[in-house]
Amino acid sequence: MERPNQPAGGSCGAGTGALPKCAPLAFPYIPMQEQNPPRFSRAEALQTGTLFPGLNLPFKAAIQAKTKLANTAMVELMALDFAIRELNLYLDTHSNDQEVLQLYWSYLKLAKEGREKYESMYGPLMSTALTPEDGYAWLKDPWPWEIGGND
Repeated sequence: MERPNQPAGGSCGAGTGALPKCAPLAFPYIPMQEQNPPRFSRAEALQTGTLFPGLNLPFKAAIQAKTKLANTAMVELMALDFAIRELNLYLDTHSNDQEVLQLYWSYLKLAKEGREKYESMYGPLMSTALTPEDGYAWLKDPWPWEIGGND
């Protein structure tokens, strides 16, 4: 038996970020992702709050308008880390998607290289990146953003 406002076959489809008629606000709706769905760029993903356009729901528009981020080394690392986490969550349910798995590994490599380059120029990003040779230099001035670490 079909429910009212639900397409034949019982599926809402991938969608484009809008709540479909088959998902009234009174019912929780979790869009199901197809294999290898379209993806935003890393920067767009960080700004929109999702790597996948099909998960970009309308209530996020107000937040997106307020989160324009400059193109800095720090923002690129944030975007990579965000995309890695999104891909990780996707792979939890689509572990056979080899294209996304390869993208995941390439983003991990880029993030590692970017973090190493950033830290060689500006110092550690996290206290867990310190080594015994550094001592506990985490709270030493200047902070990376005070010497151009956001460039």
